[in-house]
Amino acid sequence: MTADDTVLLEIADHVATVTLNRPEKLNALNPELLDALPGVLERVAGDPQVRCVILTGAGRGFCAGGDISAMAAGVITENPVERLRRQEESSRLLHEMPKPTIAMINGPAAGAGLSLALCCDLRIAAESARLGTAFARVGFSGDFGGTWMLQRLLGPAKARELYFTAGMLDAREAERLGIVNRAVRDDGLRDETMALAQRIAAGPPIALARMKQNMNLALVSDFTTLLHAEAEGMIMTGMTRDHREAARAFLEKREPTFEGR
Repeated sequence: MTADDTVLLEIADHVATVTLNRPEKLNALNPELLDALPGVLERVAGDPQVRCVILTGAGRGFCAGGDISAMAAGVITENPVERLRRQEESSRLLHEMPKPTIAMINGPAAGAGLSLALCCDLRIAAESARLGTAFARVGFSGDFGGTWMLQRLLGPAKARELYFTAGMLDAREAERLGIVNRAVRDDGLRDETMALAQRIAAGPPIALARMKQNMNLALVSDFTTLLHAEAEGMIMTGMTRDHREAARAFLEKREPTFEGR
């Protein structure tokens, strides 16, 4: 399997589906996959035809985290911190790209696999999925932004418990805690995720991009700074053709058709 085979990309109806493709290893993250993923995400982030992005795994797993067999080999690359930081751009892109991102969690999501899911805007999990931080089990401190994301979803105390103990959660418990938006029947996972993605993709792309930017800013800014950003965004989006189309559609009692202009 080449690096190009480790991440698959499908684009249809303004929705990009990015699939981690090492099903025989529950899509564990080996160096080839880690190096390939940021480039695929950069491509969809910059594609004007893509309005929503789904991240999922091939086969029966979402992502089991780092590939333990690769770790056990003990290979040390040159400038390992810089290489890992380049690979972690996948998390930044999922979190910051100007398009909503959805993790379709079809099976185990652990370690950096859970971190990647947490960096998506929304998470839909199959009932059979299990989620966990896992890093403490293999003597690692954690990467790909999970510590930042999980504390904001759960608060510091519960997030630290999950990191320090490396316990696994079933999908329903993850839903109860707020880690995933929905836990759904396994046989309905794809349909429910695609329906959500298509609903988002039918929305106003410029407004949704600015909405996501505001949401991210709200996590780290003071209130006054956020209010200023919201005011700028409202005036900017109010000048778009999409806003005018939405206003006309409201008056004409029909669904708007957004063009991203």
